Amino acid sequence: MKGEDHLKNTGMTRPLDTLGRIVVPKEMRTSMGIDVGDPLEFYVNVETGFLSMRKYIGVACNLCNSVESLTYFRDSFLCKKCILDLKGNIGVSPIPAPVVKKPYKEKRANRSSSKKLAEQLRRLMSEHPTAKQGDYAKWLGVSQGRISQLKKLL
Repeated sequence: MKGEDHLKNTGMTRPLDTLGRIVVPKEMRTSMGIDVGDPLEFYVNVETGFLSMRKYIGVACNLCNSVESLTYFRDSFLCKKCILDLKGNIGVSPIPAPVVKKPYKEKRANRSSSKKLAEQLRRLMSEHPTAKQGDYAKWLGVSQGRISQLKKLL
């Protein structure tokens, strides 16, 4: 069957009931735009045992649904007007190039060296021996984790 190499295995299986019916999974119906009551057309390759289906669109242009001046192109019907519009880029909008965001770089504030911060921490600890680590962090403008690192330097 033409186009079989473009198919992918969904991994979904459904049992055939006693009347020969199957339920088409909701995810597939949604992704294919199939609603309750929509006609479906079936294709079969007897040699490989391959059965496929798609929503029946009838004999109409796949772009505008016109039934006038149709041409069959790559398993689809297109009308003369849509073909001319496509050739002339009429109504065609370019796909915008993806916006590549630059990696976030935190602007480094004027950070003091570890030695300088450790000395400031030592002074604060001697002036405020009962203060909590969060207080020291707030006063020095650093995180509590940084205070722990600085204490190791003392």
